[in-house]
Amino acid sequence: MTTSYLESSPDGSAAEDSSAPLLELDDLHVEFRTRDGVARAVNGVSYTVEAGKTLAVLGESGSGKSVTAQAIMGILDTPPAFIPRGEVRFKGRDLLAMPERERRAIRGQRIAMIFQDALSALNPVFPVGDQIGEMFRVHRGMSKRDSRLRAIEMMDRVHIPAARQRVRDYPHQFSGGMRQRIMIAMAIALGPEVLIADEPTTALDVTVQAQIMDLLRELQAETNMGLILITHDLGVVADVADRIAVMYAGRIVEEASVYDIYSRPAHPYTKGLLESVPRVDQKGQKLKAVEGLPPNLMRIPSGCPFHPRCPYKQEPVCTTELPQLYPTGADSGAACHFWEDVRRESTAEFALAGKTQAQLNQEGGRRG
Repeated sequence: MTTSYLESSPDGSAAEDSSAPLLELDDLHVEFRTRDGVARAVNGVSYTVEAGKTLAVLGESGSGKSVTAQAIMGILDTPPAFIPRGEVRFKGRDLLAMPERERRAIRGQRIAMIFQDALSALNPVFPVGDQIGEMFRVHRGMSKRDSRLRAIEMMDRVHIPAARQRVRDYPHQFSGGMRQRIMIAMAIALGPEVLIADEPTTALDVTVQAQIMDLLRELQAETNMGLILITHDLGVVADVADRIAVMYAGRIVEEASVYDIYSRPAHPYTKGLLESVPRVDQKGQKLKAVEGLPPNLMRIPSGCPFHPRCPYKQEPVCTTELPQLYPTGADSGAACHFWEDVRRESTAEFALAGKTQAQLNQEGGRRG
């Protein structure tokens, strides 16, 4: 692990390191210990989030995306969840080694999270203004009146129409897109430096998805916060992310810039995900699917976890040797023994290299 030398704060705890990354995960492991066995949900995840940058974390359900986010926030239920090893460093300080009191002061204020199901995450028996205002009452000691005024300001900030009139409305009185905006208002209320958005556009139509992503991008530009965008939808992140980390069976199997991921992926799983997404330059062509199902996390296959579904599999290496994250560029990597073959075929297949989905959509509109 990387050693960080920090000054001590007056209370004797480690002070923040201004030269350290905003958020850094180092060999994080999370497992769920149940009567039926141990489910290894996160298996050595490492990534970095910088101020003003967006890291998109992609993968199917069960890949470990959300569990990693919950570990960062410190909201895993223990038991059955345990973190046997790894570090989550915020400005050089390991959150996992902090006393809960210190971590609570960071959670919600400096690192915040938007949950994927706004209707479930919001309390149905309290007006939305009270729920947003609670952030200011609990963490800033504001009166109920002042916190309501701040709630109206936050609702205005996320572009909820007639915020002053709607501050007393209940969650069920808002549309799905408006409820998601309320969740964003709660998350950014205290000006966090890191925002984790867990499937923020799930169950929303395409137009509302674009509005939510535009809002997140606008807020990020205003505050320079680091953003972790968790999603299974490659189409959502094309114009938003700076880097993409692809997860499978609790591991990062590829990490690279948006350009490299979309134009020349180096892992078969990433390539398969891209081939399953509709593209306007391939009208009328049949989409490909990633064959098979993700593995049972209690019985992850030996060797490369993806080998039962992989068209590039070669025995015995793929079935017996766990691939490291091989460097595929100056700041990218792929966990595949045959990444060069995948990269070569991908570069030929994705001929429209470097074009974002938005550009493709614009061209499709001009063609139509």
